[in-house]
Amino acid sequence: MSAIAQPQGSPSAPPSPALAAAPGRLRLFAVLAGLYLAQAIPSYLIAAALPPIMREAGVSRAQIGYLSLLFLPLVLKFLWAPVVDRIRPFARAHRAGWVVTTQIGVIACLLALVPLGPTQVGGLLAVGFLASLLISTQDIATDGYAVKHLRPEDRATGNAIQGGSVAFGVVIGGTLGLVLYHDVGWAGMLLTLAAFSLLPLAAALAMREDDPAPGPSTPRPSIRAFLRRPEVHSILWVALTYRVSEGLVKAMEGPYLVDAGVPLDRIGYLSGLSATTAGLAGSVIAALLVRRVGTAATLGLLGLLRTLCFALFTAHALGAVAGLWPLFGAAGFQTLIRYMEIVALYSLFMAVASSAQPGTDFTILACAQLIVYLVGSFVSGNLADLFGYGVLFGLATLLSGAATVATVRLLRRAAREAARETAG
Repeated sequence: MSAIAQPQGSPSAPPSPALAAAPGRLRLFAVLAGLYLAQAIPSYLIAAALPPIMREAGVSRAQIGYLSLLFLPLVLKFLWAPVVDRIRPFARAHRAGWVVTTQIGVIACLLALVPLGPTQVGGLLAVGFLASLLISTQDIATDGYAVKHLRPEDRATGNAIQGGSVAFGVVIGGTLGLVLYHDVGWAGMLLTLAAFSLLPLAAALAMREDDPAPGPSTPRPSIRAFLRRPEVHSILWVALTYRVSEGLVKAMEGPYLVDAGVPLDRIGYLSGLSATTAGLAGSVIAALLVRRVGTAATLGLLGLLRTLCFALFTAHALGAVAGLWPLFGAAGFQTLIRYMEIVALYSLFMAVASSAQPGTDFTILACAQLIVYLVGSFVSGNLADLFGYGVLFGLATLLSGAATVATVRLLRRAAREAARETAG
């Protein structure tokens, strides 16, 4: 790039804009990696490490199921996203102020768990719910910072960094958490993860913000302001429909593998390996796809591949396909697709988020796709009990195909409308 921008024999020529901006871009990427890792470590301690630890300590499955309540703030965080966009904890540090205060609160929550132990379910739920509120609030601030500072051509890369950070969060909060619990016990595990959680504070302190202080005439961030923008309506429909099929399959993937005769250790190995590999590889591949062919084409391709995976699950459940290896391939590939979808969807959400309330706009769209996913997960067990795995997976296949076609049409129509407005 430098050879093209600056011919030989012209040593005094100024550097290209891309090269001049490179240090700032790399700094932003490093900051985002640290910020997303800060959320992932405690999240996967709760999601991946606590349930087996509690079960080994004798806690009932019903009580362990209550941990799902801790993810309620992640679904409802759009309700207080305008507050995060509006209020500055510190005069010169808007979103950085939110990240620092919430991260310190999360570390305090990890330390508060030390005297409780894995059998104190009430205490774990109370402290865990507070930690979840803090993590969700921090996520609003981090996403708002990413939307505001990532250049359009870097959005896919930024979301790939998020996917990679989540993968490392699975390893540190989930896998390492379990290893630490086995080797050094409850207190040693929590103290070590609290120490790990101190590191992302350096990323928060490295955040660079130039937001002007809101004046009396500055519009207040709100959900209503988001809904008043006609250009976001089609994207909201994409958020509400594209992943409508996924919860149906993912929630029953583990039970189906068990019923198919797969040992638990193989299931754990498959899920852990596929999540880590997909988080890293899938995020990078998706970022390249979005940059090369665009968001609509990427989501169309991923939706088609997802539909084929679901069709393979259906065929296996109905006895048309035999053996476990096709099932392993479909499960692992589905995880890869899911990570890639998040990169593409979040890049789309960033593109339509306004600079006036970036955290609010992005959070509304992110919560919309998560709510649909969780609704599918919630009803999947009942559908499997009533109609069997074959009907459940077949329904997911049909919904996946329909949602993919609808998404591509919506995005192409939105692109045509935007082109007409620009031409006019």
